[in-house]
Amino acid sequence: MSDIPQITDSHCHLDFPDFDGQHGDIVARAVEAGVTRMVTICTKLKTEPAVRAIAEAHAPVFYAAGTHPMSAASEPMASVEELITLAQHPKFVGIGETGLDYHYTAESADIQKQSLRIHIAAARETGLPLIIHARAADEDMVRILREEHANGAFSCVMHCFSSSPELARAALDLGFYLSMSGITAFPKSSDLRDIFAAAPLDRILVETDAPYLAPPPYRGKRNEPAYTAHTARRAAKTFGIEYAAFAAQTQANFERLFCKAAQYEAAA
Repeated sequence: MSDIPQITDSHCHLDFPDFDGQHGDIVARAVEAGVTRMVTICTKLKTEPAVRAIAEAHAPVFYAAGTHPMSAASEPMASVEELITLAQHPKFVGIGETGLDYHYTAESADIQKQSLRIHIAAARETGLPLIIHARAADEDMVRILREEHANGAFSCVMHCFSSSPELARAALDLGFYLSMSGITAFPKSSDLRDIFAAAPLDRILVETDAPYLAPPPYRGKRNEPAYTAHTARRAAKTFGIEYAAFAAQTQANFERLFCKAAQYEAAA
């Protein structure tokens, strides 16, 4: 184990039904693959207790909570105060995921924007990183992130980034991070890999978004945190460096952005 480079799955969904009754095995396989830390993401605040329970039960698991943009119109609107209260938990390390998704839910764009700004305010107040989902909404996303950052700084990761070079550049210019999912390992994702290759290496994270988007050789199957290693190995080639060096850099990046997780581990 000691010679396996350590990495972090910065975004997964361990509370989804795909993993029911299997959390111990899922975490064990991740650790065996060198994925020694996972952040499981709550997408509807009513499920926060279940997500929190998974983090409490497994030492390598941290969590974040927010309202996914595709659920913004069907779920109660979160409040800044509610998110700040949730953030008091020692293993709660991020705000979201939140964001804008006009691919399937463009009709709720106005509600999504309102929800996004609430989550940004909570990130600003707590000092925890914002976790952004962006799909088919690049123009509005760039505008809102710039406006809100001008109103007061906050940190952020563009989770599962697969948008335009323009959104990538705008996010990086604000000091934000880009996260590489299994999509970046797909054979036909060369344009997306080019976007990442042009980004600073010290602003890169890796993730699974499990149970979705499994990288080769598991594409089309259920994804799980252990497979972060496959995405990260392909990502190292994108940056032209050895896997161990890439893993070490993304670990440092994660600990810089998700500093509450690093502080928790240091105190444990």
